[in-house]
This record gives sequence, C-alpha cells and structure tokens, in this order.
Amino acid sequence: MAESPQPRPEPAANADIGSIDDVRALLRRLPGPDEAARAACLAHEAQLTKPAGALGRLEALSAWLAAWQGRAEPRVERPLVCVFAANHGVAKRGVSAYPAAVTAQMVANFRDGGAAINQLARTIGAELRVFELSLERPTGDIVEGPAMTEEEFVHAFSIGMKSVAANCDVLCLGEMGIANTTAAAAVCFALFGGEARDWTGPGTGVEGSALANKAAVVAEAVRVNRNEIGDPLHALRCVGGRELAAIAGAVLSARLMGKPVMLDGYVCTAAAAALFGAAPSALDHCRIAHVSAEPGHRRLIERLNAHAILDLGMRLGEGTGAALAVMILKGAAACHAGMATFAEAAVSGKSETD
Repeated sequence: MAESPQPRPEPAANADIGSIDDVRALLRRLPGPDEAARAACLAHEAQLTKPAGALGRLEALSAWLAAWQGRAEPRVERPLVCVFAANHGVAKRGVSAYPAAVTAQMVANFRDGGAAINQLARTIGAELRVFELSLERPTGDIVEGPAMTEEEFVHAFSIGMKSVAANCDVLCLGEMGIANTTAAAAVCFALFGGEARDWTGPGTGVEGSALANKAAVVAEAVRVNRNEIGDPLHALRCVGGRELAAIAGAVLSARLMGKPVMLDGYVCTAAAAALFGAAPSALDHCRIAHVSAEPGHRRLIERLNAHAILDLGMRLGEGTGAALAVMILKGAAACHAGMATFAEAAVSGKSETD
C-alpha cells in the first residue's frame, strides 16, 4: 500500500534530533509545571459551592491541567488525537491472531472514518491525525536482533516530535500495529525485569499454546538484544517498534511545548515508560487514560507509580481510551470554570467553628 500524505507537521518547540544522545540531552532539561497556575487553580477550587474535595479526582485533574497548560483556568477545547501505525517483523512468529496486513487495512479504515477512534474523536470534538510509519517495511524481527538501527529509531521518534499541533490543549496518543503488544511486553520486560510471562498477554486474542509461544518470543527477544539494550532508550530501539518510538517522541515534544498528555493503553504506556526510565520526571505531564485488559498494563502502571482514570476492560488501542478519558477532563474543566463561588451564589461556606 502506498503511503498516504501525512498531516503537515507543526514546528516542534525543540531542536532537531540526530541521535539518541540528543534525546538524552533534551530529557536533562525538561521544563516543569507552572506552579503559580496550579496554586491559583487550587485557590479558586476552594471557593466553589461544594465541600472541599467533594469532586474527588476531578479536582486533582483540574489542577494538573492548569499546571501543564500554564493557566489558572484549565480548558479542554482543542483536543488532538495522534495515532501512529507501524508493522513488526516479529509478527511472522505467530504472536498475533491477525496477519500483519491488518495494520494497513485499519489505517485505511481510520482514514475512511469507520473505526472506533473516529467516532470517539468526533464525540469529544478532537482533531484526529493518523501517521503511517513505513508500513511496507516492518521492523527487524526482535528475536534475531534489534528492531531498529539508531537512524531508524531517531527518524520515527522525530515524526512523533513533529506531530503535536501548536494549538491543541490536550494531546491523546494511540497506536495501531499487529504484534505491537509483543513489542510492548518486550520493552517492559527489558525495563523492569521479572518474567516474560508477567508482561505478556493475549493481545488480539491469542491463548493457550499460542500465548506460551508469545511469552517465549518476548523472553528470547530480550535475551538476544541484551548486549545492545544498554539503557531505556536503546531498549525501545531494540525491542520496540516505530510507532512506540513515535509515541515517545510525541510525549517529549508535548512536554517541551507545554501540552498535557493522555496515554492510551499498554502499548502507549510501554513506549512512554522508556522516557520514565531515562528521566523519572519525564511523564509528569502525562496521565494514563485507562487500565487495559492486557494484564501487563496494570503491572506497568504500578511500576510507574501512576493511576489510570478509567477501568472499562478495553484493549482496542487506537487511542480509544485516551479519547474517552478526555470526557472526564472536559467535565473537570467545566466544573472548575462554570461553578459559582460561595460568594457569587450567596451560599454560606464552611463554618469556622462547630
């Protein structure tokens, strides 16, 4: 399938990268949150017509949005969904219930408006951008050696960095790639250890002996690449995939541009985890949208000391969980901006004495 024209990239708020060392350099000078905006948001929250903390995690989400958008009154008016699609050489090892050709077929479905993410993006008023990453050229088979050369990794990472629109106020990340739950499991196994089976799940629906084979493939991939893995970014290069590299690039670009990020399921979180491994504060501007039914995802969320917003038993990918969670963000921002204060509503506040 010939590659469709890509969306015009926005200028990234960072220097061009030419190597993994350049990525490391950016990770050493990450901008932090706007604490003044967070404090102002929290001060206003305390005046709203409700008991303190009555909106639970919505209040924390409002403050998080304010801090990373750099404004006391957070807004969710221009969400952007970026979906990255790529193919994997390891697909030939029977780790998926579907053939690799499905990746390109689903990309066509995205462009025709027929996928779940199209409906959810439309529902939340989001722009949807789909990026094809050399679908005709799968990554290397990770059981035989690295998925990507450094040049290939940096190219995919750079596409992710250039994908973030300057006018978006929340970035949602998603992916499509047959066999990419195998790559995600291998990345997590390389980063966090344990047993390969701890990180390996059914993906598109493999079970029984096929699932055992998938776990064995994950274990062998990490063993074969162990000498090259070296650090978290090389783990992503060696046993990840182009779409995972692009997701990591988008996460980093969003940080440099002051955009909060909603990570979708297992594959997105595994890609972002490589940045966490390289710089523990690298995901502070991110929230995990939902807990995937893929069993390794819950384990990964725990390793990242994070909490997911939703738990709906989903495992589709495509950015669907991230798009759904934007509805929660919209609700949090709407309550913060639209509720009256005690003074405005002439409602008595909390008594200072019993």
